[in-house]
Amino acid sequence: MGHVFPPETVIDEGILREVMAKKKKILVLNGPNLNLLGKRQPEIYGRLTLDEINKQIQSLAKELDVEVAARQSNSEGELVSWVQDAPNEFDAIVINPAAYTHSSIALRDAITAAAIPAVEVHISNIYRREEFRRHSYIAGAAVGQIAGFGVQSYLLGLRAAAALCNA
Repeated sequence: MGHVFPPETVIDEGILREVMAKKKKILVLNGPNLNLLGKRQPEIYGRLTLDEINKQIQSLAKELDVEVAARQSNSEGELVSWVQDAPNEFDAIVINPAAYTHSSIALRDAITAAAIPAVEVHISNIYRREEFRRHSYIAGAAVGQIAGFGVQSYLLGLRAAAALCNA
């Protein structure tokens, strides 16, 4: 697993600390129709666009000393593929599965198989909405769920994911 160096090898402690303290990477995934944020039902989802939310996420990531990659897809298969590939590059996932929350067993199974911490987030409180939105297939695979705090749901989710990476 690690490298064994002969006893006479001198290793710069600064470089060693830098290598040991590799920045944690978090994947932020957004499901269907979230590309319409700012336009779609602003009374429920607010007026911020996904780009504006991603800027806030990136700003917090710098503060937390983590790297973030944010992606959005309207395709269930693409989201599943990103989750399956995540353990090769990322330490945790923050996911707003949007409508797939209530329908995607495939996404739930991918999160379970990925075996890295996943935090489910929602802009609106799904439990105060229509009956069909009150069930999450993702919740059982995620470490936790944050819902109903608008853009703060993403930021709280990022804080949680960063803490899980460093636990």
